[in-house]
Amino acid sequence: MLDDATIAALAAELAEADRTHGVIPRITARHPEATVEDSYAIQRVWRDRMTAAGRRLVGRKIGLTSRAMQQATGIAEPDYGVMFDDTVFRSGDGVPVDHFSNVRVEVELAFVLKEPLAGPDATLADALRATDYVVPALEILNSHIELEGRTIVDTISDNAAYGAMVLGETRRRPDEVDLPWVPAVLRKNGEVEETGVAAGVLGHPATGVAWLANKIHPHGDRLEAGEIILAGSFTRPVWVARGDEVLCDYGPMGSISCRFI
Repeated sequence: MLDDATIAALAAELAEADRTHGVIPRITARHPEATVEDSYAIQRVWRDRMTAAGRRLVGRKIGLTSRAMQQATGIAEPDYGVMFDDTVFRSGDGVPVDHFSNVRVEVELAFVLKEPLAGPDATLADALRATDYVVPALEILNSHIELEGRTIVDTISDNAAYGAMVLGETRRRPDEVDLPWVPAVLRKNGEVEETGVAAGVLGHPATGVAWLANKIHPHGDRLEAGEIILAGSFTRPVWVARGDEVLCDYGPMGSISCRFI
């Protein structure tokens, strides 16, 4: 495992890369002994630096929720990161591409909580009861660590590659829609790039919300009322660049559009 000084130094590197929109060498290339626990420790130190600088936490993201992505990374469970208030966009917004590195888009559902959700034994039913409403969302991936050879330790250290989210306008209570069967058709510049259904996220997108509450419990943390939880993608990531226009149709959950400027 990494010592505290190394963890702090790596968190500082990532904070600088976030500020400059740059990319740093792989952590696992320099520290092959680093573990998943080390990566979450780096992320927590980085998070605390951000909040000390005045950024406000508004929620969490969950990644690696599909079987295909877990097999590709060689890890058998999801990962998570944090989301700040200055990373939230609305449908129709222009998203400044220069604010991010290695920019990709994923299709997700976001759960907005009306009450706290805590582990260690949170269930799918608990997560649904704690949810105020569900809204469609696009996650913008943002990688500050070189992609070639990257492992799950690198990704988690880099706040699970979270960059920003674009929230839709359609809000539904969990009992108003069959969440596993919410569809999505993602178009870039008018061409269909990806399709999927929300059941691709652990069988039910709220399963990840319960998993997250249980995962952060050992660190004395819980999900709070008002938090936005990005439950995980049910499509592959799609690369985007300046000038691209993205439209995602979620059927009964409405649609989201944004353009990269």
